[in-house]
Order: sequence, then C-alpha cells, then structure tokens
Amino acid sequence: MKLIIGNKNYSSWSLRGWLAVKQSGLHFDELTVPIMGEEWDRLKHDMGEVQPSSGKVPILWDGDTVVWDSLAILEFCADKVGRERFWPKDETARGMARAMVAEMHSGYQSLRRELPMNIRRRVELPGLSEATRDDIVRILTLWAEARARHGSAGPYLFGTFGAADIFYAPVVTRFQTYGIGVPGFAQAYIEAICEHDWMREWIGAAEEEDWVIEQYEVMA
Repeated sequence: MKLIIGNKNYSSWSLRGWLAVKQSGLHFDELTVPIMGEEWDRLKHDMGEVQPSSGKVPILWDGDTVVWDSLAILEFCADKVGRERFWPKDETARGMARAMVAEMHSGYQSLRRELPMNIRRRVELPGLSEATRDDIVRILTLWAEARARHGSAGPYLFGTFGAADIFYAPVVTRFQTYGIGVPGFAQAYIEAICEHDWMREWIGAAEEEDWVIEQYEVMA
C-alpha cells in the first residue's frame, strides 16, 4: 500500500489517515507532497482519472484500489484487519465512538477556520469567537463523557487507542498550538495522545519540515 499525505505540520486530515493506516498494522509506503506547491499541482492532475475528488489528501493506494478521505481510509483498513482494532467491542461504547468520529469528520467548522493546525507554532490568542468557544466546549464535553463512561481500560477516549483518538488527535495539537486552557482530565488525555509513539513520530517530522505555507502562519 502507498499513502499520499500533505505537509505534516499543517495537514490534519493527513494525520488522521496516517494514524489509521498505522493502527491497521499493515505495511505501507509513505509519500509526503507539499500542498500548495508545484509537485502538488502535478499530483492533482495525475490523480484526476482515478480520484473524483482530486486535490485532497490523504489518498491510499492498495493495488488497483484508490481510497481518499480519512474516514474512508480508516474503514477500508478496518475491513482488512478487523473492526475491533479500531472500534470498541461494547455496543454502547461503539455507538458513541462512531457518533463522535462522524461529528468530528463533518463538524467544528469554526474551530477549523479559526485554529488551523500548525504543530510548530505557539500562539497566545487575544480571544476566540463565540462559535469556536462553543466548538471547544462541545469537544471537551464529549471527551469527558467518553472517558467517564468508557475509558476505564486505559488513557484514551474509550480506554484503548482507536478511531475516536485518531480523529481527535489534530484537535489535541490545536489546543497546544493556541494555548487553549482545558480541565485536568482533558490535559491528561492530551498528554497521553502526545506521548503515543506514532504521535511523537509525526510531531518530530513536522518540526523538521522546512515547508512554510504563509497563509497559515499569519493567521491568529
């Protein structure tokens, strides 16, 4: 398999796709393409015949199969190796995990817009919009409920590392980048995510990248 991702410093969806394939345990080759560069423009052109939503990362190639969209990649990998590797075994916990992943996949537009992922940066914001504050409160509420109801088996949202952690990992980096204050239980969860071997690998690579996308550096 081959996974095409964007800049590790900026691309939250690439992080989700990459973590999903890592969680599968399957071997894959990784191709990082700087988004908004000439190489990215060439790739989008080449992908046009096989990927209707060309121009988005991540993209997973597995033989003749091409899968784009991070949630589709996660589900594709789950089908190959067993869904229990990604989702809680308990039906109630699994239902909540699926709803949380779906909400992250389609929601929180204000947070995404106002707090773009930028792992290398540390910014003290003078204030946040009401919509972004609402997004943050909603996320922290979901984290609290998942940890309280289903997190007794370990430090992650549903105890063991899985799909929900994969999808909220970029939010963890955003909270750190912009110095978002969180309650103790959430800080413990943030530390658990950042100390995960795969996250340490991704963050280390992001810090070593020399690509800069100016529009993400001047925001906030």
